[in-house]
Amino acid sequence: MSDVVISVRGEHETRVSAELGVATVSVRLDGPDRAAVFAQATTLADRLVAELTDAQARGTVAQWSSERVSVWSDRPWSQDGAQLPLVHHASMSTRSEFTDFAALSEWITAVSEREGVAVDGISWELTPATARTTESQVAQAAVGVALQRATAYAAALGLTSVQPVEIADAGLLNSPEAAMGKQGMAMRAFADSSGGGGLQLEPRPIGVAATVEARFRAS
Repeated sequence: MSDVVISVRGEHETRVSAELGVATVSVRLDGPDRAAVFAQATTLADRLVAELTDAQARGTVAQWSSERVSVWSDRPWSQDGAQLPLVHHASMSTRSEFTDFAALSEWITAVSEREGVAVDGISWELTPATARTTESQVAQAAVGVALQRATAYAAALGLTSVQPVEIADAGLLNSPEAAMGKQGMAMRAFADSSGGGGLQLEPRPIGVAATVEARFRAS
């Protein structure tokens, strides 16, 4: 039997405990007096910044960032089509990466009770170093799965030698159109979730998955 080209796909997935609780907390206020709205928003924002600065100093927050307080105005319309007086709005957003999930829970509980402060969401993430290491390990395992499949196909044909010809992320061995549609899906990280929406303070495992496509020459 002449050489045979075998095309296969390999997948692998693992789950890793979350290392970071990333909280997005914002200040949002509105009212008829621009100066009062700005002053109140600034007070709330300064308190958030002070708390995050302290948390970072204590080692419970890896890093954080914040925006300046922004103010804008608009003149809404009533249901009758009449233009109403000016309403002034102020907002400011923070993003913080907590390494201590108990501290995160305490802080979120506290800030959620403040009028004018909103908890926009919490996500669970890996540190960049862990993400890179895990993605590399998962990719290698996916290649191993592809090789095992190709070897099994070759054995079914009575062939014993399997040599790699091409290997790529999912979609890249197909047409350019298919590659454009699938590129970026070969390696993905996602928070393992179950149930509905809402604020979740319980860290969930981070799923990291890889899919590769490969061609082998068997003889």
